[in-house]
Amino acid sequence: MSEEEKTVKAEATTAADTAADTGSKMSRADHHKHLDEKYPTKRGFWDVVAKNGFLLLTHILCDMKCIGRENFPKNNPYVVASNHQSYPDGVLIIDYLPRGHFKWMCCLAASDLETNHGKLGRLIMRVGRGIAVDRYGNPVRGLIKAKKEVEKGNICFVFPEGTRSHTGKLAELKDGAAYLAIKAGVPMVPVYIAGAYQIWPRTSKKPHPLNGLHRRKIRIYVGEPMNGADYDNDAHKMTEALSAWMHKQEDLHWDPETNYEA
Repeated sequence: MSEEEKTVKAEATTAADTAADTGSKMSRADHHKHLDEKYPTKRGFWDVVAKNGFLLLTHILCDMKCIGRENFPKNNPYVVASNHQSYPDGVLIIDYLPRGHFKWMCCLAASDLETNHGKLGRLIMRVGRGIAVDRYGNPVRGLIKAKKEVEKGNICFVFPEGTRSHTGKLAELKDGAAYLAIKAGVPMVPVYIAGAYQIWPRTSKKPHPLNGLHRRKIRIYVGEPMNGADYDNDAHKMTEALSAWMHKQEDLHWDPETNYEA
């Protein structure tokens, strides 16, 4: 092969590599644009109807109360950090948000909720205006999107355990909720749900709200808002404080059937 032919071949290879890199970058940009447009998932009229119907049935079949409801900020935005005992935990909390806040509510949700949990998973994503997070990979993209939504005035629900409890008891909390609150400069409201696991554990395909003729209890405890500045804007310190608060609630209230104060 002559030197001229080698030069032409090298130039052609470089041009092809450049085109491939450009195409790849454009593909990634298009993908990110698609995700930005897709999330939060759009909530429709019938999704709201389904949410209202579910909550009506829950109040009929269960004894559900909220303690500390006044701790929700009167003005959005803010982050809600809750334990995760059952499928509809986010919907249960929604029932006690201040008037007008539901329309601003979105949530971080595992990306497989859309793909691996059938119609129920897709409905929960729409009702909660879910922002998909890859819990088995890199969650940063979801957190960045959630931060943008909070900065627009939205309220973001986060379940720091990352998945529903296997036992009803708290698992290790991740820093995502605290990170989001600190980066967006908003308060984080701690929430502890008790009794939902006994009604709908992850091993059951359907809820069991009744024990004979007895309505099972659900109690939702809302703590005072936590601010990043009180923890040196350190997400790990803030998560440790959240974990301490949640474990205290668990020690006091895990089984609402034996708690006669609420």
